Amino acid sequence: MPKKIPMRMCVGCLSMFSKRELVRVVKNKAGEINIDFTGKMAGRGAYICKNMDCLEKAIKTKKLERTFDMKIPDEVYENLKEELSKGE
Repeated sequence: MPKKIPMRMCVGCLSMFSKRELVRVVKNKAGEINIDFTGKMAGRGAYICKNMDCLEKAIKTKKLERTFDMKIPDEVYENLKEELSKGE
């Protein structure tokens, strides 16, 4: 029997992808927002495509801010943009 592949939804384009195809952003109990490269950090997670257009759409529509119910610092967005530009 094949192993089940966990699927997650991108907050930018609302499409489903396997977890490995997405970047995870995490809000921990202290209220800090981090990029989770391992996929194992504790806290509330949101996923975004490794696509700059999806990130721009998520920023414009404030999807991450609504997901985490707080203002996202600009440095988090800058780190995400930097990370996505490495992958292209």
